[in-house]
Amino acid sequence: MVDSLRFSRSTSFRPDSRRTLLQWIPQFLSFHRTLLALIWALGFVFIIAWQRAAVDRFWGPPSRSIPRLRPLVFNLADFGAVGDGITVNTKAFERAVSEIRRRGGGQLNVEAGRWLTAPFNLTSHMTLFLAQNAVILGIDTILLLSSVYSVQFDSMKIFKFQMEKGHSYQDNLSFICYEYRAPDTVPAVLNFLQDENHWLLMPPLPSYGFGRERAGPRYGSLIHGQNLTDVVITGHNGTINGQGQTWWTKYRKNLLNYTRGPLLQLMWSRDIHISDVTLRDSPFWTLHPYDCQNVTISNVTILAPLSGAPNTDGIDPDSCKNVLIENSYISVGDDGIAIKSGWDQYGIAYGRPSANILIRNVVVRSMISAGVSIGSEMSGGVTNVTVENLLVWNSKRGIRIKTSAGRGGFVQHITYQNLTLDNVRVGIVIKTDYNEHPDEGYNPNALPLIEDIRFDGIRGQGVRIPVRIYGSQEIPVRNVSFKDMLVGITYKKKRIFQCSYVQGHVIGTIFPAPCENLDVYDEQGRLVRPSTSQSSDDTEYDP
Repeated sequence: MVDSLRFSRSTSFRPDSRRTLLQWIPQFLSFHRTLLALIWALGFVFIIAWQRAAVDRFWGPPSRSIPRLRPLVFNLADFGAVGDGITVNTKAFERAVSEIRRRGGGQLNVEAGRWLTAPFNLTSHMTLFLAQNAVILGIDTILLLSSVYSVQFDSMKIFKFQMEKGHSYQDNLSFICYEYRAPDTVPAVLNFLQDENHWLLMPPLPSYGFGRERAGPRYGSLIHGQNLTDVVITGHNGTINGQGQTWWTKYRKNLLNYTRGPLLQLMWSRDIHISDVTLRDSPFWTLHPYDCQNVTISNVTILAPLSGAPNTDGIDPDSCKNVLIENSYISVGDDGIAIKSGWDQYGIAYGRPSANILIRNVVVRSMISAGVSIGSEMSGGVTNVTVENLLVWNSKRGIRIKTSAGRGGFVQHITYQNLTLDNVRVGIVIKTDYNEHPDEGYNPNALPLIEDIRFDGIRGQGVRIPVRIYGSQEIPVRNVSFKDMLVGITYKKKRIFQCSYVQGHVIGTIFPAPCENLDVYDEQGRLVRPSTSQSSDDTEYDP
């Protein structure tokens, strides 16, 4: 009986257990497949993250080490500088440059960080090296106060208060504290209420007379040098930032008493090399070599807002000889490059031309002025200039030569070749009535000479007026030549190649068709069509 019961239980259990087991196995496998898939996915994500971290840490591009370019090398931080964007490091820069001068030359490394400073001077036989992510910042009161107190300061309210007479430092301090509830426990910060107090006042440039914007002295540059030899400014694309916004606002509101200073100015110096850096937001002209020789500017980026940043020219060689500007990008609020040599009677008296200048492989954007200009301050003369492989895009003008009666001087032996104009309002401009003078002492009978200007290989699209050469009876433009020109136009008028008082010629077929002032020759040098009148005025559009 027991055996039969045991057997019956056994037999009655097995089918049920088998059925349950068979039902449970698929569920078990499905659950484990899901679990394994989840584990695999998590593992895959973990491995990818680990690999990425490992690559970044061990096999990624390492931080670029600073090369030794001179026998003696110093780091800015060793002189007490702090790259936090708040600490003012002027004294550290001064101590470092003084030590390099004492040792007869050396290299100053500016490592990664934000190095706030007032203006400082360079010395001879010096290399200023800006490491990757290094930024030299020109001091700016409003930005400095805002960063310290996390307050949005009303710059115009502060400027107007400061301009009122009779206010002492304590008045300024109390005003800031009252208006913005700023603590008065850091007078070292609030001492920088007037930015221009930290820019040394310098005599006017001898070839400019009483000052470019205001009569009298002018503010110096953020980085300055005079009578130097063998100066190198380079790096791993570090930045020199003038923080010019406050200067631009004060200029527009007529709150400055003197001419603004450039970002970087070297005067009466030679053997200068500037490369692989970014220059941005200058108070005035960005890079201004003045009466210098043997200047190389290569692989630089120069930036400023396209509007609202007045007179922020990119590179202004001024009475300089033997200059190379190459492989650079410039986007600024005025001329990209402007070759100068003094202003009216002062430039004539100074008598130092800009000569032997090569500009090549440069991309420029200028919504206010031109990609590459000569003048208008050209009274000492400009000669032997070649501009090649230039792209000007989304700009008001491509090429411009500007002068007027009273300038004197000359612009001669100028060659433009392989130019590309992309969406430019006016491609080529020669203007002889740029009537802006330093004072009433200029001689209106001092007439500039403009001759031997050659254009070869001009391409473009979206150009409204390809050429506008505006000579005059007093200042004719002589010996201008065009060859291999093909420019797509957007201005649907007849007179898009505009000339007046121009003498010159065209070689071969160009588009658009040239003005009647120019002789036309074929490729073999045979005259196809003589000019009808070199003095005819075919200009109707003022760029």
